[in-house]
Amino acid sequence: MKNTFYFIALLLIGNFLSSCISDDLEHQNEFEASQTAWLDFKESSGNSYTYTVVFGSWVGFSWETTLTVIDGSISKRHFKYTTLPEDLSEAIPEEELEWTENETELGSHQNGAEPMTLDEVYTKAQLEWLVERENAITYFERENNGMISTCGYVENNCVDDCFTGIKIARIEAL
Repeated sequence: MKNTFYFIALLLIGNFLSSCISDDLEHQNEFEASQTAWLDFKESSGNSYTYTVVFGSWVGFSWETTLTVIDGSISKRHFKYTTLPEDLSEAIPEEELEWTENETELGSHQNGAEPMTLDEVYTKAQLEWLVERENAITYFERENNGMISTCGYVENNCVDDCFTGIKIARIEAL
């Protein structure tokens, strides 16, 4: 009898916790479908791939960061400005316009996308970017063969460069 009580209590607590998590996630069904596509890709690619994160600012500059992941670990991060107005290009040192970090240097530059694997991107999407907010519009797209292409939010009444999240232009197996 005592074991039955504990089992039912555990079952109710687990049900309560899982229902709270799913109720607070925007684009739940799209996210789950995308996560399934990611897990299939991860298996077929042997967890070795590249993906490119893009960013564009209202002031006229844009950049891309390509991350290389081998066997589930980031091995390289390459950054380059893709558009840069002349007045900004003179202010940025030439060695910062384009650079590559290897495993031992990861995160040593300030610019570019955060060095994360796609597993980490999906975790951050679920725990931060897609959490329901009253004061924001949430975006989620999966245009990379079903995997994340845009994921994040923009707070209401924000004027410039307000997107918090990630935009992935391409994901390719190695």
